[in-house]
Amino acid sequence: MNIHMKRHLVSATVLTLAAAVALTGCSASAGDSDSSATTGTDESLSSVLESGTLTVGTEGTYRPFSFHADGSGDLTGYDVEVAKAVADELGVEVKFEETQWDAIFAGLEAGRFDTIANQVSITPEREESYEFSTPYTYSTGVIVVPEDNTDITSFESLAGKTTAQSLTSNWNTLATESGATVQGVEGWAQSVALVEDGRVDATINDKLTYLDYKKQTGAAGLKVAAETEDRSESAFAFVQGGTALADAVSDALATLSEDGTLATISDTYFGADVSK
Repeated sequence: MNIHMKRHLVSATVLTLAAAVALTGCSASAGDSDSSATTGTDESLSSVLESGTLTVGTEGTYRPFSFHADGSGDLTGYDVEVAKAVADELGVEVKFEETQWDAIFAGLEAGRFDTIANQVSITPEREESYEFSTPYTYSTGVIVVPEDNTDITSFESLAGKTTAQSLTSNWNTLATESGATVQGVEGWAQSVALVEDGRVDATINDKLTYLDYKKQTGAAGLKVAAETEDRSESAFAFVQGGTALADAVSDALATLSEDGTLATISDTYFGADVSK
């Protein structure tokens, strides 16, 4: 679904940089992300402003973050709408380049797009290779149980219980470390079905997954019994050295948070504010 975003005035910082670019005659195409490596200057923002387009890499098959409505309709989703709002805040158009996840970082490094908006989690390893904006998505791990369950109130109370988990996920590791007996499944759909049918006591998964399921189905008969203290943070990713664009996007996100735009987009897709 499309969410109408009110265009804001470009910040004084962006205007000043754009004027400086015009005076010095700098020229860079959108997506020319490695220009700083050859010129010694960071042209990540100036190239976007000159071209008038922010090019964004995203999967297009990752519901509810980046997907096509009804399978073949317009590209939409939480990340897509946030990216549109950020581009509007910068005063430029937005263009999406749909790319498989396995190739998305290579596409960024090759200059196919200026940034990635695809629930990219900030990790120490990624921070060594890429620039990040401030986060626009926060999430915890949650234990999902039948709403009448009173035995499970913490991760410690999973000891001796049975959970349904994908055996290759970090949630499987957490369940095992908590003392649960794990029944292997392929993914969320199977695990939540087993909880609903009473065949297992619980399942652990990302809170965003649960909120999306609740938004789509109502999640009748289910509840969150506990959440992890640690939470993941997802942000726009940029090539190393693209600090100017990363900072401008962070400024745009701050404005969108303050005026309630991010909360509105969050509520549309999750029924809750996942932006802070």
